[in-house]
Amino acid sequence: MVVNHEVDPGLVDRAHRCMDLFFRMQLCEKQKAQRKIGENSGYSSGFVGRFSSKLPWKETLSFRYCPDSPNIVEQYFVSVMGQNFRHFGKVYQEYCEAMNKLSMKVMELLGLSLVLGRPYLRDFFQGIDSILRLNHYPPCPKPDLALGSGPHADPTALTILDQDQVGGLQVFADHQWHSLNSHPRSIRRQHWRHIHL
Repeated sequence: MVVNHEVDPGLVDRAHRCMDLFFRMQLCEKQKAQRKIGENSGYSSGFVGRFSSKLPWKETLSFRYCPDSPNIVEQYFVSVMGQNFRHFGKVYQEYCEAMNKLSMKVMELLGLSLVLGRPYLRDFFQGIDSILRLNHYPPCPKPDLALGSGPHADPTALTILDQDQVGGLQVFADHQWHSLNSHPRSIRRQHWRHIHL
């Protein structure tokens, strides 16, 4: 868990409010941002019409952030969803900038812990693109037959997970699954390792 991260709690709240507004929209509105095959950005729904095994039951909205491309997130929302979503784009542009700054601090600490020096990993990852993914897990009519997300490993160097009050995150370690509980000063339950910045 990451605490003392200096990310503005008001910004986190605005990001959560925008996420809630997006996922409450009608499906036809959300599908304006439908993810195209082979792309990382866009809206996707993991709902299935028939349950024969444990299947995904979630919605996601993903978009790219690049520190070297000013306003890339805001431009994404306007180009895909229209001018009425400029506010969403501004909120998530600021949120991505804060998460990028936080990730660079974490990389510095990882560099120190690996005896590589504070700048080693930070400099390596400086300016690298990232993806922000918003996940929504709506109530499921047959929860015993579905999963929000199945077991997986993230294919990235670092994932910062901002979990809400619902919980449910587990990690597999020492041959068993462990639930991760929240920490009151973490960034809405930032799950990773307990690091004081």
